[in-house]
Amino acid sequence: MDKPVNIALFGFGRIGRNIFRLGYNNPNYNFVAVSDFGSAEALHYLLSRDSIHGAMKDDVTLDGNHLRVKDQRVRVINGGEPGTIPWDAYDVDVVIDATGRFLKRSELVLHIEAGAKRVFVSRNPHETIDRYVIPGINESTIEASDQIISTTSSTTQVLALMLKMLDESFGVQRAMMTTIHAYTSDQPLADAVGIDLRRSRSAVENIIPNTTFAPKIIEQIMPQFKGKLEGIAFNVPVPNGSCVDLTTELRNMPSVEEVNAIVKKYSETTLKGIVGFTDDPIVSSDVIGREETMIYDAQATMITQNALLKNICWYDNGWGFSKRILEMVDAYAALGDE
Repeated sequence: MDKPVNIALFGFGRIGRNIFRLGYNNPNYNFVAVSDFGSAEALHYLLSRDSIHGAMKDDVTLDGNHLRVKDQRVRVINGGEPGTIPWDAYDVDVVIDATGRFLKRSELVLHIEAGAKRVFVSRNPHETIDRYVIPGINESTIEASDQIISTTSSTTQVLALMLKMLDESFGVQRAMMTTIHAYTSDQPLADAVGIDLRRSRSAVENIIPNTTFAPKIIEQIMPQFKGKLEGIAFNVPVPNGSCVDLTTELRNMPSVEEVNAIVKKYSETTLKGIVGFTDDPIVSSDVIGREETMIYDAQATMITQNALLKNICWYDNGWGFSKRILEMVDAYAALGDE
């Protein structure tokens, strides 16, 4: 790149901190600002020491309202609503909204009106935006005019990649997905009153059924699957490491060995770095810190009565997803501005 991309992180929870950890040592990125409701001292502490990913490789210091690490000097701004921070004053190119709170176009566009050139949102928005993009699926469709972009969700990306590989190779007739997902920061540790009755129960003591928007988002991105997908989520008592359990009916049913060979080939060629492959007996903690979107579990592949195929794919539900966001920041930077 001719010059680094100036990035502001709006929300410095798990995804925001993952993005910073993945990008702070890359000369393509200049993290100019972090906005969060937490104090500068608390954000410095949580960045330096992470319960899942461990301590930062390089020392992070707090200099007044700035985080310093290597060549990065990042202004810490007290969090607020979109539009309350003048991004043009910080010469921000890209705002990554990692709050998980603002999912309407009318909210996200306020970042643009405040001076940002583009906004990436780390969840599936509730309204039409300029682009849903999943690396490995439709990154070739991006345009320089896109301003509000979603890389969907970690679960959506895994499901999309599996459907792509199976459909191109064997033809997907219909599919049912279950994601067994690590608990999230918006769940209580002990039973507490909440809007959603099931999610009001303790995250560390229960397997909790939850909804997922992944099938509906994929039907928008990949219209060939419209009316063919459904799915459910279960949040389980682990802090990180999730999996997608996908059952499909195919036009041409392969053998277990053929399916595994096809996915392995994708992982070594066109989807290298995005799809991982293993035939080791792994468990959820084994994928913590993996930078691929998904790790295909060859040992778990099953076929019943030559009619239904089941596949298991593991993923770090924050790390690989954060890596994909930065890759799309690079992709848009390469397009330039209209």
